[in-house]
Amino acid sequence: MAFWMGSELYVAGGSQVAVKLTPGKGGVFKVTLNGEVVWDKAEQGRYPALPDAREIKTKVANMVEAAAANS
Repeated sequence: MAFWMGSELYVAGGSQVAVKLTPGKGGVFKVTLNGEVVWDKAEQGRYPALPDAREIKTKVANMVEAAAANS
């Protein structure tokens, strides 16, 4: 799941996103971008489903686009 989501996030942000997969304990799954939490399994109580993954990908793409526009 994490590897697939990492590749999807790279597609969303292209070379503007550094994807880092960090092993954790207890099924940790957390996506952050520039310090902002995009998804946290601990908060949601579950792994992202396919619609959630699409939402995460869109949010990351929008955040990257906004940051590029402000640069």
